Amino acid sequence: MKTCLVVDDSSVIRKVARRILEGMAFEITEAEDGQVALDVCQRELPDAILLDWNMPRMDGYEFLRTLRRMPGGDRPKVVFCTTENEVAQIARALHAGADEYIMKPFDKDIVAAKFQEVGLV
Repeated sequence: MKTCLVVDDSSVIRKVARRILEGMAFEITEAEDGQVALDVCQRELPDAILLDWNMPRMDGYEFLRTLRRMPGGDRPKVVFCTTENEVAQIARALHAGADEYIMKPFDKDIVAAKFQEVGLV
């Protein structure tokens, strides 16, 4: 079974994402910020990461930059899922190593389409 780490400071968003991704046959791990997500990744890298941008302690951008420098950190597919909609922010995320980008609010069809685009489904 493929694994996905859902990183968001909102427990509601994590719950919604969990339901969608479990329906797509992913095993889910959750983290409430980038630092917790890094701790999870240092123990075991997931196949996919659904990543929020704006979070306390460590935001999604800093998490992604750190992840991509870790041994094997280039392997997980990272899909940013955020309210940030400026072209410059999207370009910055993709340049840092994001594989795709989803705008909040999202639904099952959007998540499935983006995960399919990056080869996860």
